[in-house]
Amino acid sequence: MRHGKRVAVVMPAYNAEKTLLRSFDEVPKEWVDDIFLVDDASRDGTVALARTIEGLEVVVHPENRGYGGNQKTCYATALARGADIVVMVHPDHQYDASVLHDLIEPIAEGRVDAMFGSRMLGGRPIEGGMPKWKYLANVFLTAVENATFYLYLTEYHSGLRAYSRHYLETVNLAAFSDDFVFDTEIIAAGIWKGMRIREIPIVTRYFDEASQIDFFRSCVYGLSILGVMVRYKLQKWGYRNDPIFR
Repeated sequence: MRHGKRVAVVMPAYNAEKTLLRSFDEVPKEWVDDIFLVDDASRDGTVALARTIEGLEVVVHPENRGYGGNQKTCYATALARGADIVVMVHPDHQYDASVLHDLIEPIAEGRVDAMFGSRMLGGRPIEGGMPKWKYLANVFLTAVENATFYLYLTEYHSGLRAYSRHYLETVNLAAFSDDFVFDTEIIAAGIWKGMRIREIPIVTRYFDEASQIDFFRSCVYGLSILGVMVRYKLQKWGYRNDPIFR
């Protein structure tokens, strides 16, 4: 526990057999009380491997529910076990989990409600292997999001995040998408509810086994993010009573 707060790490997994052990080993166990892996009907040996790792609790979806659906189970599981702070760590070893203490401490001290890792603050993401088209899309979408929310973050699309129990219980998780745009909806809803969000610099790794969506799905994801921005503005202007903001 940190400052009397119970800390859980959740790992939303899909076909993560090749990278799971490296990701788990990198988590600083002295900062964490529980580690949960939620497998979204993987087709490889993720579940079999996960069940051999001491200190890792495994939850299995019998059918694939999508990235957002996986996160819903992650957070519900962690909160049900008494977590006060929940950190999402992707088991594809793309994000450096050794920085977890920097995400956890501001929440444990009550200074913020959520902490995000930012690849843009972390130095030179293209040198770290981020495709140029992804970098440019990230910069564009982040600018639109900052203009929409009247907030300044350097990135909204990182998969390394920490939330307080208060944040997760205040937003309407059940109303969010089961797809990748979940990550944007949970931020938009948190901002609507007045949650305090800060970020820290992180570095990422890009390699064959690291999970990435292809260019076409990235385009769909980008359009979905812009759709959330429109929904936020319509909510702000009183033209819509959107379930994700209730």
